[in-house]
Formats: sequence, structure tokens, C-alpha cells
Amino acid sequence: MANLPAGSLAASHSRRAHFGQERASPEASHIADWVVQSGDNQGMPFMIVDKVHAKVLMFNADGRLQAAAPALLGLARGDDSVPGIGERKMSTIRPEERTTPAGRFVASLAPDIHGEEMLWVDYDTAISLHRVVKGKPSEQRAQRLTSATTDDNRVSYGCINVPVNFYEKVVSPAFTGTNGIVYVLPETRSAREVFGSYDITEVITPVASSPAAPAVQ
Repeated sequence: MANLPAGSLAASHSRRAHFGQERASPEASHIADWVVQSGDNQGMPFMIVDKVHAKVLMFNADGRLQAAAPALLGLARGDDSVPGIGERKMSTIRPEERTTPAGRFVASLAPDIHGEEMLWVDYDTAISLHRVVKGKPSEQRAQRLTSATTDDNRVSYGCINVPVNFYEKVVSPAFTGTNGIVYVLPETRSAREVFGSYDITEVITPVASSPAAPAVQ
């Protein structure tokens, strides 16, 4: 971590994300605070997708939580996409390949092939965040979103499904006219490994003052 002047130490540590009354997981809190302190979102709104807890948290550019909602995620647990999966037909994607990849993604709104707006998280792997879809009747996606447990939130081919109202009232307005950053938290690795993040409470060593030069005699 880069050294900071002693005068900036307190200011650096004071920059945190604001969650309001929302209870976030330690990993989500860690990443949100790091994003705000480091400026990793580059002045853009950002979103955290907490796969372990099946939750999406939407922040404005200053790190203030706008809203949170449950999410449906890829059926298979894992943090990587199979190479070339974005070019394959959905019918050829095996259950064990249906992962929601972890990582930092620059996301933007755009229509799908049917003209439906969605937030494209990673276009190359065809991963997007969108309103919950009906899917097969047996999947009961809407019911899974409202269930008390997160054990049934793994059902999609990798895309992130959120409640319709959350998408239309929170996600779409936040990304209209701007890109944003989506941080999909890992579930098989640590956040530090995936994002290169650090704990903002870690000690930052002030830059030592140079010794004064001796007076000229």
C-alpha cells in the first residue's frame, strides 16, 4: 500500500461506505469500504453482488447505499466462467457450467436480442443483471426470491435475477446515462485475492520527515 502524508491519515481512514439500516456481510462491507476509500469506482455508481448471501447492494458514486434486494444466481457454485460460454446456446450449457463469475466489471444498460433492457455485467460471457424472469414453471423463480432462505437462490444459467421493482426503481435509474462498476464477490476465493482490496483500518505508515540539513558554518 502506498505511504500517505501524516496529515492525510485520518481523512483516509474516515472514508467509508454508508449502509444506513442495511445489515451487510463482512465481505460486502469490506469491499464497499475499500471502494470508497480507494476510489476504485472512479466516480461511478457501483453495485456489490454478494453471492454467498444472494443479495445485491446498489450504491451511488459517493458510496451511499441506495437499496438492497435478494437475487437469483447461477445454479453452479464457482467463480469462473467456462471459456467461450457466451457464444454457446443455452441448451448446451451443462448444470455444472452455470456459474455467476466473480470479479470487477464495468457495466452498462443495453437491450437484449428481444429489445428488453438489462444491465450487461460481462458481455463476453453473456452475464447480465435483469428483472426476474418466469423461467420454467418448476423453477418458481419469483417464489425463490421471496423465500426466507438463500439455499434456493441458485437456479439461473449465470445471470443475476432481481425483483422487478428493484430493477426498475433502483438499477435502471442508477445506470441511465452512465456506466457503473459491478463487484461480484467470490465464493471460492477471498475478496482480497480477486480485487486486490485491503482493509481500510490497516495501519498506513506516514512518510517520514527528512532529517534537517546541518547549518552552514
